[in-house]
Amino acid sequence: MEFRHTPVMVTEVLAYLNCRPGKVYADCTIGGSGHARAIVEKILPNGLLIGIDQDKDAVENAARVLAPYETNIRLFHDSFVHLPEILSRLNIVSVDGVLADLGLSLHQLEASGRGFSFRKNEPLDMRMNIDSPVTAEDIVNSETNDRLEQIFREYGEERWAGRIARRVVAARAKQRIQTSEMLARLVLEAVPQKDARSRKIHPATRVFMSLRIAVNRELESLDAFIPAAVDALHPKGRICVLSFHSLEDRIVKRRFKELEQGCICPSDFPRCVCGRKKKLRVLTRKAVRPTLDEITANPLARSARLRAAERVNGEEPPGAKDHGGKRSNHHLTLNKGGAFHEAV
Repeated sequence: MEFRHTPVMVTEVLAYLNCRPGKVYADCTIGGSGHARAIVEKILPNGLLIGIDQDKDAVENAARVLAPYETNIRLFHDSFVHLPEILSRLNIVSVDGVLADLGLSLHQLEASGRGFSFRKNEPLDMRMNIDSPVTAEDIVNSETNDRLEQIFREYGEERWAGRIARRVVAARAKQRIQTSEMLARLVLEAVPQKDARSRKIHPATRVFMSLRIAVNRELESLDAFIPAAVDALHPKGRICVLSFHSLEDRIVKRRFKELEQGCICPSDFPRCVCGRKKKLRVLTRKAVRPTLDEITANPLARSARLRAAERVNGEEPPGAKDHGGKRSNHHLTLNKGGAFHEAV
């Protein structure tokens, strides 16, 4: 199986993650392994890369692509929200960097057979993890008109969400909607022709994106992942997130801002009572975008946004009580014999 994908902003990712020999990194969406291979080559000879993906195809591909570095990698078929549990299984307390690339791979669009693209006639599946119980077909054929409109409007920011939802509900009353081609045709029928002709993207683009987000609970997972990933970093560790649409980017930006803020007590309070600690220093005040040269070479990179931040010690706000909590800075390194041991 050929797993085609071109990684985005590799140079920038490596720089913001501050990849160095002997360090430990988690690539939480290993995808086509482009970023993963670049990271491994930077952390040799004694570094460790933990690769995670909920798509079995990606994990199997990573095992092949990264085979030359097998002593430096550990791969997991899982969701990135389970990063803390995965680190615990490896007896790793904290890591030097975390990467999450939230984009679809070319393989998923072109060869997965799961209906991610409206340009192919495939089963309306859209699950990243094929072990998940709910498919796009389930949602399209069972959700109420109001819920479908909400999905198309909130997750896809689709202007004609109401019209499309009504068209879908009317069509499924006659025949179950089972393929990507059927759904794309219904969207085209629902969107006014004048508007469809004026769009720079296919009229079905936003609907397909919204269903993919709903099927995989992408926004809820991202919102939970970021604070968990930050807690998995030791001081000076870095987190880097690549997003590809505004809903994802807003979550990343908001979470980084929240975690960068310390005490939130009103200024007239004599002492801190909230106990909040600053956890991050944001490194990208504005999202970093790909260069024109990269977009020319890889048009799929045009919507990419990169945000990065660094873990700080989490100083106590003035007047806050110290409960004695202390964070270990241990991580795994490789000895000459290839075995892992903990080191400070």
